[in-house]
Amino acid sequence: MTIKKIMYVLSLGGIMIATSCHKENNHQVNADYKLMEIKPSDVKLDNPYSAAIRGKQDIKIIPRVDGHLMDVLVVEGAVVKKGQTLFIIDQVPYQAALQSAKAQVALAKAQVSTAQLNYESKKVLFDKNIVSDFDLQTSQNALTTAQAQLQAAEAQALAAGNNLSYTVIKSPSDGVVGKLPYRKGDYVSPGIQDGLTVVADNSEMYVYFSMTENQVLDLLNKYKSLDEAINDLPEVELQLSNQSRYEQKGKIESISGIIEQTTGAVSLRAVFPNQDRKLLSGGTGSVIMPYERNGIFVIPQGATFEIQDKVYVYKVVNGEAKSAIVQVDKINNGKDYIVSQGLSKGDIIIAEGAGLVQEGTKVANSLVKE
Repeated sequence: MTIKKIMYVLSLGGIMIATSCHKENNHQVNADYKLMEIKPSDVKLDNPYSAAIRGKQDIKIIPRVDGHLMDVLVVEGAVVKKGQTLFIIDQVPYQAALQSAKAQVALAKAQVSTAQLNYESKKVLFDKNIVSDFDLQTSQNALTTAQAQLQAAEAQALAAGNNLSYTVIKSPSDGVVGKLPYRKGDYVSPGIQDGLTVVADNSEMYVYFSMTENQVLDLLNKYKSLDEAINDLPEVELQLSNQSRYEQKGKIESISGIIEQTTGAVSLRAVFPNQDRKLLSGGTGSVIMPYERNGIFVIPQGATFEIQDKVYVYKVVNGEAKSAIVQVDKINNGKDYIVSQGLSKGDIIIAEGAGLVQEGTKVANSLVKE
C-alpha cells in the first residue's frame, strides 16, 4: 500500500471516528426542551359545515297577463314593502275588454228582465187556462237561459277586471328587488322563465348545511329525538366566504328526517337575523357549531412532526426522546391537535420543536412543566 493510500485511509478513519464521537456526544447532552405531561381535558370545539345562504323568501315575480311594460317603478337592490307597485303593463286592451264585458252584463240583465216578465205573464194566463203548459214551460226555460247568460257575462266581467288588475304588479312581501332583466317597452308574458325580478325577503336568512348520518346519530344518542335536539342545540355562528364571522348568532330550526341517498347526508337549516341586510341571498359560508369533548388529550401542533404522511411525537422515556406514531384530529384554532391514539395518561412528551429533535436525545426530567 502506498503512503498516499495509507494517509487517505487514516484520514477517512479519523473523519468516521470524529463523526461517531459527535453523534455520541449529541445523545449524551441534556437538551433544554419544553415538556408536557399528558392529561385528559374537557375542550369546547367548533365544527364547521359548508353552507348555502338563502333569503327567507325568494319570490319570483312573473306577470299573469301579457303586454308591453309601460312603467318599471323600482331599481335593482331597492327595498320594497308588501303591496308596493313594481311594474305596470299596458292597460289599454284590458280596459277595453272590461268595458265590453260590462256591456255584455248589462245586455244579459235586460234579457233576464224581459224573460222574467214573459214568464210571469204566461203564468197568469196559465192559471186562467188561457195558455198551455207547454207555453208556460217554454217561457220558464227562456228565463233560465237568460239567467245563465247573465252569470256567464258576469264571470267574464270579473275575469276582465282581474286581468286589468294584473297589469299593476305589486310586491307580495317586504324585501329587496333583485335583477331587472326587462325594461320599459319590453313585451312580457306569463311564459317568461326568469320572471320580471325576484323579491327577496332578507329580514331573516335561511342557512342550509348538511351533516353525515353518523353525526346525526350522535345527536340522537345525546337527545331523545330530533325535536329535542333542535330545542336544546346551542346557537351557531356563521363564517362568511371571506373568513369573517357574522356578528349575530343563529339557531338551528329544522333537521331533515331523510338521508340523501346520493350523498349519505342529512340536511339542516339554521335561521339568522338580518335586519342590517349584511347577509346576501345566494351567498356561501360555513355554519360553526360548538360542541364539547370530554376526557380527551390535546397537544400543541409544535409537539408533532410528519414523516411520509404519518404524525409522530417524542415521548421522554428514561430521560431519552423516543419517537411514537400518533393519530390526531385538527382543531380549528390552528394551534393544537386532539390525539385519538398513541398516547396515554401520564406520558411525557416534548411540547415544542419536535421537528428538531433527534432520536435518543437526552432530556432532563426536571424540565417537565404542568
